[in-house]
Amino acid sequence: MRTVAVVLAGGSGRRFGGSMPKQLHLLAGRTLLEHCVAAFDRAPSVDEVLVVIADEFIAQVTADLGGYRKLGGVVAGGSARTDSTRQAIAAIGLSGRECNVLFHDAARPLVDQRIIADCTAALDNWQAIGVVVPSSDTIVEVAEGTLGRVLPRDTLARCQTPQGFRFSVIRRAYELAAADPGFAMLSATDDCGVVRRYLPDVPIGAVAGSERNMKVTYPGDLALAEALLRQPDAEL
Repeated sequence: MRTVAVVLAGGSGRRFGGSMPKQLHLLAGRTLLEHCVAAFDRAPSVDEVLVVIADEFIAQVTADLGGYRKLGGVVAGGSARTDSTRQAIAAIGLSGRECNVLFHDAARPLVDQRIIADCTAALDNWQAIGVVVPSSDTIVEVAEGTLGRVLPRDTLARCQTPQGFRFSVIRRAYELAAADPGFAMLSATDDCGVVRRYLPDVPIGAVAGSERNMKVTYPGDLALAEALLRQPDAEL
């Protein structure tokens, strides 16, 4: 089945600081966004790459990424992550064909070929999948500055991207979200969360991620990402 990789780059990156979105900052001579597009462009199991970014950067990004043969389009994002996902769903839906979709955050420029291949392979057996890494830290509940219940670490994991779905599943989940007046009051932070809330009968498979698949959130994270790029085969 055809697979479309969506790189979500519509956020403003307020925690990163500066006037330019963090996904357009350079990492070893390429923007974070381009690192992501390049990874999906060379993945054998990905047929098309779609980029979602703020409207004012569409022309710049379209020109910068024009050399990638799998780039299918650059579309305007929304104010929230879920709004950008909706825009991608609308664009993919124009074809009228079922497909698999991978949603990836542009803030994770070091996604590797093993993760991409495992995600697309997992969608042969699951209608929804998420990439996770085990939690190496002890996790506790905190309320009003007081430590509470210690959560069982062996059942906890941290979510990464890509997150993958059969297109009809993610489209239906977002249709139900759009019809729910309460969705905006408690918006999901990722797409698996939308599926879990509105299609609870759809199981979500877990795909092993990597500590290398880090998220660039603050300026200091760029130095760590550059160090990891110099060790392309390292698993942390």
